[in-house]
Amino acid sequence: MTGTGAGAVSDAGPLLLGVRHHGPGSARAVRSALDAARPAVVLIEGPPEADALIPLAADPGLRPPVALLAHAVDEPGRSAFWPFAGFSPEWVAIRWALDQGVPARFIDLPATHTLAWEAEAEKEVGAEKEAHEPGPAEAEATDDSDAADEMRVDPLAVLAEAAGYDDPERWWEDVVEHRGPGARDPFAPFAAVAEAMGALRERYGAGGRRRDLVREAYMRLRLREARKEFGSAVAVVCGAWHVPALREKTTVTADRALLRSLPRTRTDLTWVPWTHRRLARAGGYGAGIDSPGWYDHLFHAPDRPVERWLTKVARLLREEDRIVSSAHVIEAVRLAETLAALRGRPLPGLGETTDAARAVLCEGSDVPLALVHDRLVVGEVLGEVPESAPAVPLQRDLTRQQRSLRLRPEPRERELELDLRGDTDAGRSRLLHRLRLLGVGWGEPTRSRGSTGTFRETWRLAWEPELSVRVAEAGVWGTTVLTAAQAKAEADATAARGLADVTALAEHCLLAGLPDALPVVMRVLADRAALDTDVGQLAQALPALVRSLRYGDVRGTDTGALAGVAAGLAERVFVGLPPACAALDADAADEMRGHVDAVHTAVGLLAESLAGAPSGGAGAGGGASADGGGDGLRARWRAVLRVLSLRDTAPGVIRGRAVRLLLDDGALRPEEAARLMGLTLSPGTPPAAAAAWIEGFAGGGGGLLLVHDERLLGLLDRWLTGVPAEAFTDVLPLLRRTFAAYEPGVRRTLGELVRRGPGGRSAGAAGRAAAVPGFAPEPDTGRADAVLPVLRLLLGLDADHDTTRPARDGTTHDSTVHGTALRDSALHGTALRDSTFHGNTLRDNTLRDSALHGSALHSSELLGIALHGSGADGGSLMEVGT
Repeated sequence: MTGTGAGAVSDAGPLLLGVRHHGPGSARAVRSALDAARPAVVLIEGPPEADALIPLAADPGLRPPVALLAHAVDEPGRSAFWPFAGFSPEWVAIRWALDQGVPARFIDLPATHTLAWEAEAEKEVGAEKEAHEPGPAEAEATDDSDAADEMRVDPLAVLAEAAGYDDPERWWEDVVEHRGPGARDPFAPFAAVAEAMGALRERYGAGGRRRDLVREAYMRLRLREARKEFGSAVAVVCGAWHVPALREKTTVTADRALLRSLPRTRTDLTWVPWTHRRLARAGGYGAGIDSPGWYDHLFHAPDRPVERWLTKVARLLREEDRIVSSAHVIEAVRLAETLAALRGRPLPGLGETTDAARAVLCEGSDVPLALVHDRLVVGEVLGEVPESAPAVPLQRDLTRQQRSLRLRPEPRERELELDLRGDTDAGRSRLLHRLRLLGVGWGEPTRSRGSTGTFRETWRLAWEPELSVRVAEAGVWGTTVLTAAQAKAEADATAARGLADVTALAEHCLLAGLPDALPVVMRVLADRAALDTDVGQLAQALPALVRSLRYGDVRGTDTGALAGVAAGLAERVFVGLPPACAALDADAADEMRGHVDAVHTAVGLLAESLAGAPSGGAGAGGGASADGGGDGLRARWRAVLRVLSLRDTAPGVIRGRAVRLLLDDGALRPEEAARLMGLTLSPGTPPAAAAAWIEGFAGGGGGLLLVHDERLLGLLDRWLTGVPAEAFTDVLPLLRRTFAAYEPGVRRTLGELVRRGPGGRSAGAAGRAAAVPGFAPEPDTGRADAVLPVLRLLLGLDADHDTTRPARDGTTHDSTVHGTALRDSALHGTALRDSTFHGNTLRDNTLRDSALHGSALHSSELLGIALHGSGADGGSLMEVGT
């Protein structure tokens, strides 16, 4: 409408207010136009099924950003959103109508057709792909035609390009946001926009939006109905693209023909919270905006928007301990205004304020500027919905539990530490685990930074609006979180394909506190374990099942049934593991070694559980308890490890790992381990196989074995010395990978042993005299006594202590002992420094002569470089070569 005054509505027909969705300038203009026109009814672009929800917008508990959620009753996962922000023109129109007591109605295509239409379109696309796979030429032609049909015109981009702008957002800011509503004629901005859109529709037609023709036909029908009821005192707030179509003279028959035979589905609608971050993506209107926080500021700032915005930026940076003063803000404002003048803009926009903040407030750094973009330009605002809003029963129960557990949904990602010994934190943990079972990913468990005990959990929480859809979708399983999670767990157990999936589900049931679902899961688990012959899956399933036994201590869950199933599963692993370890390639051997380690840990935990369980507590499957309990289980597992350590058909990495595990458990004497290592490292064993054995034996913390048992180190030294030159480069990466995993202190100690040679620690007096200063076979008690007075003085333990006292050797220490102690302490540091092993020093094949330099590659060089190198790669070889 182009007229002015209130009478223009009745004189010239309905008032068509074409807007930009989520545009603050459009929102201000809509409010001014409605105040001037005073229509009898306001029609708004949106699903008409939501008319009953419009009065809730007057509830103080409904605070934008919010969205209308429509989902199919039979398939809750199929849904659509219509978001509204506080600066959205549609929201301003709704609030104006409610404040003035004027009816407000939605006039867009009903959601019952929209959701069904999308479902049929997806099915048709899938059927076409299955029925016909085009060749290369056909595919190119099909893609071109589809691109032509689906090419969508961006009206703002076209108008911005015509005006000489390369950025549609900047053009919109200059034309609408910075100029505000018409001072004399509040309808002038809408008349100009309608004229521009009319020209675009003449040029591009529907602009690639074939569905818009159907939507606009329905809008015209609703507009006719409103005019019959209210006359010409009708105002329409819709996307500016639709204004020319609503002005078009068409017949009712033609519009109804477009709507004939549209698919339908049952739908439910409600209000759900939305976020500014979600507005920054393509929303239900396909009109996502890049800077919702900036737009919200422009709409609500009463005056001086640039000064107020840069003050917000300064406040945020000060909260992050950045040095920002009022002088910085003043200079940033001046710079933003100068940039706007140089660029020919009426007022500084987001680009100018961002450049000014970067140069002045952030001192040219983009790191704090990224924080400004995340917290302010986009924003972290989460809307709220009152309890009176319609919701599925599951959503209501979730809201009640969130309130009782004081666990408020927040859009910003945060970490939550839980102590499961407290009732509140235990309830929070159960709720989050139950929601994960239902597919509502509100929180994800993460590694705790503090205690690693089973009584502590760490979660990373972030509430996204889409989770409301997931809650509605999960409502098919029950009306409460507890009953829904139980039903979902039972269904998942029945439908699970792998044994590991069932064991993981059993663990989730314990974590989520679902005792009623556990019997069903355990029955399925027992059936699957009895039929599954894949040892890898059995070995993968056992650790998760045994881990679940630990949660009974903290959560009060009865895990007796788990013990019996776990014991039976362990027995199946014991029987099938040795044959499964035969004829494996390198990758499969590494994977199987991981399974062996996991089973070893699980057997230890299971043995402890069986040992602490009452007689017969293992359940029906608890034969292990009757046969020695935990000790019998350990004995059978050690027997399996002995078989693996001696079986020639098993890969070297598994045989070495079996020997290592037996040695760590005390089930194998060090002499026997040295014998097995000597057999493996004999000249008859291929170097690659021997290196794999060493990787299995010494990898994963095995460096301490070499530190404390120099016989093993000597065996390794002699084997490395005898490796042929042509096989040396083949075993180097394996050894580098093994030694690079050691702690720096372990590598340093091994370096000292390599420096003087294995066995030097017990070589007698001559060996000690030739040893590196600062290292001796036994502690020097005399030097230790000399340090004690200094320690007492530093710690203030006995200030009045007499410095003259008998020493261990019968002599008397006077006050000069302090200087001696300090001097001797310095000798320790010097000795440690001088004894530092340098990887590029070449040694002979006995690892004793540290002065030999040459170009020959020796095994002891490899050991030193492996201890101090960074990894097993080509660079390692070059380092050895130099």
